[in-house]
Amino acid sequence: MDPLDIARWQFGITTVYHFLMVPLTLGLGAMVAILQTAWVRTGDERWLRMTKFWGKLYLINFILGVATGLVQEFQFGMAWSEYSRFVGDVFGAPLALEGLLAFFAESTFLGVWIFGWGRLRKGVHLAALWLAVIGSWVSAYFIIVANSWMQHPVGVELGEDGRPVMTDLWAVLTNNTAIAAYSHTLAGAVMVGGMFLLGISWYHLWRRRHDGIDTVDADGRVVVGSHPEVRGRDEKDHGVWIRSLRIGAVVALVGFAAVAISGDLQAKLMYQQQPMKMAAAEAACHDDELPGSSFSVLSIGDPGAGCESVTPVIEIPYVLSWLGAGDFTTEMPTVTDLETQYVDAYGETIPEDELYGQRAGSEIAYVPVMWITYWGFRLMIGLGAIPAFAAAVALWLTRKGTVPASPWIMRLALLGITAPFAANIAGWIFTEMGRQPFVVAPNPDPSGVDGVFMFTAAAVSPGTTVGELLFSVISLTAIYAVLLVIEVMLLVKYVRGGTISAMPEMEHGIERTERGPDDDPDDQHHGHQNRDDDPRDDVLAFAY
Repeated sequence: MDPLDIARWQFGITTVYHFLMVPLTLGLGAMVAILQTAWVRTGDERWLRMTKFWGKLYLINFILGVATGLVQEFQFGMAWSEYSRFVGDVFGAPLALEGLLAFFAESTFLGVWIFGWGRLRKGVHLAALWLAVIGSWVSAYFIIVANSWMQHPVGVELGEDGRPVMTDLWAVLTNNTAIAAYSHTLAGAVMVGGMFLLGISWYHLWRRRHDGIDTVDADGRVVVGSHPEVRGRDEKDHGVWIRSLRIGAVVALVGFAAVAISGDLQAKLMYQQQPMKMAAAEAACHDDELPGSSFSVLSIGDPGAGCESVTPVIEIPYVLSWLGAGDFTTEMPTVTDLETQYVDAYGETIPEDELYGQRAGSEIAYVPVMWITYWGFRLMIGLGAIPAFAAAVALWLTRKGTVPASPWIMRLALLGITAPFAANIAGWIFTEMGRQPFVVAPNPDPSGVDGVFMFTAAAVSPGTTVGELLFSVISLTAIYAVLLVIEVMLLVKYVRGGTISAMPEMEHGIERTERGPDDDPDDQHHGHQNRDDDPRDDVLAFAY
């Protein structure tokens, strides 16, 4: 076994797992802040219930995201020390800004929000949440900046020791690759958050119908009911779920539109900066007979045979030219043409350098694993379209105030939550696998610096052994599996519990909206004679 392959598997497993949490944190956090803003402005208890319920799920996801994100940084030094040496001068700035500025601010203000319920003025408490959300979005930008520099190096010079030295921080921070990738990532996160609200809200509205709380009249319009024996399942509870569902559907539609626009811009940019990645994504192995280039809807071939076995089955003429260049006549480069260019520019074999170990002198495969890039690209698009379709259908079906009684539609709504997650993962796998054999891809623009690229084969730590890497990848995968079970169990527990699971005060019959220092002091106990009897005084109740 090759340590390089094991190290790549480890980084892939841990990164994909971590990125399951990232888009939900970015998308759901912003919506929780909007919901709390609505409550502060209106005083409507339904907005408060929505804030606390979705905020509870947001916190569970955030905690797991932090825990799994820390592992990523340790891997740079442990398994990828040569990579860390090469990019260290460039990565230091954005990663320091992410850790010391954005993440610390995000964590601090999120703590203020968790423990500030009923102790801070509503406006101050709301500001803490907005600052935490903004901190998470800024944190994501610095991470994307670092990743985008690997895709398109800018703002550097090649030092005497062969390492890039950053000369223009502003060029690194405003890398057009980073701006395009960041907008695409945020749009995908918004779509994840929207579908999360839609699916879970559908489940609760269906439960209300299944339990006979809500019914429909002859015209199919909802007749909202109340459960006299169960707190929290009243008319306001219906308002919580129907509002959440329709807000989630609108957000998912907006997110999809933003994904489509930003994705188109990113694809055009990628054709300029990493043409081999996009050519492999289209299995573009043969020149078209017609002017322009055709988009492959379906191509077949032997995954291990490369371009020789690829046969287009369904193609749409001219569309690839439009996707890559914005017109219908440009001939997009094929995999075969690009492979020749790459060999001429970067060599046919890995350099004879001790850095490469046993891989020195071996032939370089400039074509990424085509079946992964081809199907990863299509899965990203196809799975990303599901939320838009589901959201449009949901808005239509709930126009009369509730959801259909069918359990199968409810299950589809819950299953639909996974679609944008899977689309995000497919997109990142395509992005990272398509860059191979480079860990830092060369910049083909005139602004690029010759020599600023790095083969993945040179990036792994030279001192690590197969046994060490196997131990770490097996251990991390096992730990992450346990963490995944814990997160799913917690999410399922609180989702099933409904709003009352996030508002323990409701179990004690306290129907008043959240108390704060700006409330009327004569009404603070709302019938309670002893402060010790008021469950709202347990500041940890919401955090627990």
